[in-house]
Amino acid sequence: MHVRRTTVRLVAAVAATLALGVSSAPPPVAAAPPTTRLAAPGDEEGGTPALRAQLDAASKGWIDAKAALERSTRRQQELNNQLKTIESELATRTGKVGEIAGVAYRTGRLGPVSALLNSTSPEGFLDRAAELETVASNEDRELRNLLRTKEEATRTRAALDTEIVEQRKQIAVMAKRKQQAERALAVAAADKPAPRADSGASRGTSTANARPAPRNSDGSWPPESCSVNDPTPANGCITPRMLNALQQSKAAGFTRYVSCYRPSGSGEHPKGRACDFAAQKNGFGGDATGGDRTYGNNLAAYHVRNADRLGVLYVIWYRQIWLPSSGWKSYSGAGGDPSSDHTNHVHLSVY
Repeated sequence: MHVRRTTVRLVAAVAATLALGVSSAPPPVAAAPPTTRLAAPGDEEGGTPALRAQLDAASKGWIDAKAALERSTRRQQELNNQLKTIESELATRTGKVGEIAGVAYRTGRLGPVSALLNSTSPEGFLDRAAELETVASNEDRELRNLLRTKEEATRTRAALDTEIVEQRKQIAVMAKRKQQAERALAVAAADKPAPRADSGASRGTSTANARPAPRNSDGSWPPESCSVNDPTPANGCITPRMLNALQQSKAAGFTRYVSCYRPSGSGEHPKGRACDFAAQKNGFGGDATGGDRTYGNNLAAYHVRNADRLGVLYVIWYRQIWLPSSGWKSYSGAGGDPSSDHTNHVHLSVY
């Protein structure tokens, strides 16, 4: 009963934790005159290297803890099913041993010496000896099976308790990583002017599902290096996971200009773990408006919807950042121009 009550509380906590922050793209703001270029300039991701390092660590930590929590939750379900089977088996074996004890109580156990002495012939002596051996063997087997099943039930209950402790640990880690990301954003916001007011237009939507990137057998993300060619005009290299995200975005209809690898600066671009998706058709211009803004909204929403499939660390679009732990937050580390404000492109970073 204690395990069941604890499990119910944990399921509620897991559901609340895993439901954090998935929302559609943030609303638009007033537009600025466009100036088209084919590369996001310099190291302008809208924040300091320290901020990006904090966001990277926080999102990775949250994603890792989420994967561990999901593993533990699956293991708990397996153990619960196993325990039900064991308890059913235990009831059956307890009944059988009870029957043996009942017969012995009613009739008295036949001692081996008296049984053999009551034999009236050599053949009867051998028959009695065989019967005694069979009865003793059956009784011994039932007793041993009962003890084994009891021990198995004890081990399974202990394993369930271990999984409950593990889930509490991972929920705490996820909460800590969420606080780390939000604290880093708050510190950055204190040093920068507030973002411009929003005009309140419609938010982006997306219903397309991406093909999941490969995971380890335990559900975690395997480490990847900048090992495949960047197919965008930026050249260089990207990780296989980033390539999958790029290909899936294009397959979903987001085929406008993209630039991924960047040889210098901090953040994920030099590591091949980030791409900038232009909102305009021909490159990175001024603030996206009209259909270009809608394109960016929908693309950001697509990345958010498929964050778990693609291994998304964060999405930046129109002075806001989406984190797997917290959803959309104001991104106040902007430099005031369309590129660092991310008002002309959607920035995607993957694990």
